[in-house]
Amino acid sequence: MSTFSFPEIHENFTINRHSHDRESLKKFAYEFIKEGEVYEQDAGHFLLDWLNDKDYIIVQTSGSTGKPKKLKVYKQHMINSANATGVFFKSEENTTALLCLSANYIAGKMMLIRAMVLGWKIDLIPPKTNPLDNVYKQYDFCAMVPLQLDNSLNRLHLIKKLIVGGGPVSENLKELIQGVKTKIFETYGMTETVSHIAARRINPKKKDKKDAHFFKALPNITLSTDDRNCLIIKAPLLNDETIITNDVVALKTYKKFLWKGRYDNVINSGGVKLYPEEIETKLQLLIGYRFFIAAIPDDVLGDKVVLIIETDDDKITSLSIKEAMQNLATLDKYEIPKKIYFLPQFIETDTGKVQRNKTLEKVINLYL
Repeated sequence: MSTFSFPEIHENFTINRHSHDRESLKKFAYEFIKEGEVYEQDAGHFLLDWLNDKDYIIVQTSGSTGKPKKLKVYKQHMINSANATGVFFKSEENTTALLCLSANYIAGKMMLIRAMVLGWKIDLIPPKTNPLDNVYKQYDFCAMVPLQLDNSLNRLHLIKKLIVGGGPVSENLKELIQGVKTKIFETYGMTETVSHIAARRINPKKKDKKDAHFFKALPNITLSTDDRNCLIIKAPLLNDETIITNDVVALKTYKKFLWKGRYDNVINSGGVKLYPEEIETKLQLLIGYRFFIAAIPDDVLGDKVVLIIETDDDKITSLSIKEAMQNLATLDKYEIPKKIYFLPQFIETDTGKVQRNKTLEKVINLYL
C-alpha cells in the first residue's frame, strides 16, 4: 500500500448535530469513551483508530462462515468504498444518516467513514433489534441487519433509503416491504471487500421487478466466476488482491449476478448437487420459524438432506411439515428433506448470525 495522506474531515460533516474538524473530533471521541454508553464508547474507540497516523485499521470478521479473524484494512480502501457508496446510492454531501449498528464491525465503521468522507450529518443511537422505536425524525440513509428491518416495519417512513446486510433477507420479509415508500436494498459484501460491493433493490417498482433478483456491482468493480461457478471480485480500489469467494452465483454480466448459495454448503445427494440456500428460499413462506437446510452422512446417498427448525413449540410436528412440503410445487423431489429436527435455540455469532456447522453438530449429538 502506498503512503497514506489523511484527508480533511468534510466541512459538512456532523455527528449528533455537532460539526468537527480532525482535532475536535478526537476530543469528541475521548468524551464518548469516558462518559458514553457502550455503543458510544465503541464509536469513540473506532474514531480514534481512524484519526491516528496509521494507514490501516484492524477489523474483525463476524465468524458466520468460519472462525472470526482479524484483518488489516487500509484506510484508503475504506475511503474509496465510501465514495463508491455515495455515487451508487446518490447519497453525497448533506445526507442525513442514522447509525444503529455497532461500530465494532465493518458495517458500523463504514457508516461513520461515509459521514466523514462524504459530508453526511449522522446521528448515533443504540444498536438494538428495534432501532427506530425512539426515533422521531426522518433520515435520508440508514443501514440495518435483517432482524432490525423486521422489527421496524411500522416506522420505515422515517428512512428514505435503507441498506440491509449481514445476512440474507427472508422471502417473508421481502413480501412485507412491498409497496413501502422507503427504497430498500439488500447488499452483498464481506469484511475483505470493505463492506458491500453490490446491492439490489428488494422492494422495486413494478417496471423494475424483472431484474430485481440480480445484485448489481458498485463502481470500479468487475465480476467473474471460477470453475466452481464461485464469484471472483476484482476491486482494485478496495483490495490489492483479486478475491475468490465461496459464493456460487449465476453471472449475468460482469456487473450483475444471481446469488445461489455457499460452495461450502453444497449437498451432493445421490449425485445431485443441491444448494441449501435455494431450498430455504422455497420453504421460507411455509415455515414460520428460523430454520436451515443441512446434510448428514448417509450410506446410500452420500449426503442426506435434513431440515433443522428453531422452535420448542410441541404443536409443530414433522408430519405436518412434510405434508406441506409434498404439496409445494416449487420444491423438487430431491430437495425434500429426509429428516426434520427441532432445536429450542440455534448457536449464533456475536452479531446474531446462525453458525450452521456448530448448530448441526448440536443436532448430531442430540439425535444421532
